[in-house]
Amino acid sequence: MTPSGPQLGGGATRRTEPGEAVHGEDWWGQDLSGVEHTGVRFTDVDLTETTATGAVFTDCVFSGVRFNASRWTDSAFTGCTFRRCSFFDARFERAKLVGSRFDDCTFGLLHVEGGNWSFVNLHRASLERVRVEGARLREADLAGVKAEGALLRGLDLSGSDLTDADLRGADLRGSDLSSLDPLRARLTGAVVDADQAVVLAEALGAVVVGR
Repeated sequence: MTPSGPQLGGGATRRTEPGEAVHGEDWWGQDLSGVEHTGVRFTDVDLTETTATGAVFTDCVFSGVRFNASRWTDSAFTGCTFRRCSFFDARFERAKLVGSRFDDCTFGLLHVEGGNWSFVNLHRASLERVRVEGARLREADLAGVKAEGALLRGLDLSGSDLTDADLRGADLRGSDLSSLDPLRARLTGAVVDADQAVVLAEALGAVVVGR
């Protein structure tokens, strides 16, 4: 059987079975590259400073899990649920989180580079000071997000719900703002490029000439 969990001390190998419950385990600093977990429930697990390339989590539930300072490259969390998890200084590079849901999580200094986060549910999430660049967030639920001062550059936000989003002072340059209603979001001090300014002006009913 191919190991599906982290290598532990003493030569032991941590495996999980589909639907297993993992509670209170310390996986701090483990290399989870290539692991696969399906339908596993992780509760109060410490994933601080873990690293992984090509890890796959499918339909898993994470409750009270610490992802602090972890690094995930070319990894997938598909259809997963995250409840009261901490992502302080976590980094996701070219990760896939399609259809995942985040409830009451903290994201201080989160850095996302590329990847596919389409259909994620980040409703009313606190995203201040996060850096998200070049990622796909099509049809994501971003209603009510608090992203004041965030860097949200080069994002595909087509079809996303940005109702009541707080984007004051956010750097939005290069992102698709076609689904953003400027009358139903807070945009004071937000940084946009010329093309985005036209999109926002037209959304307000202005007729832009000289393009």
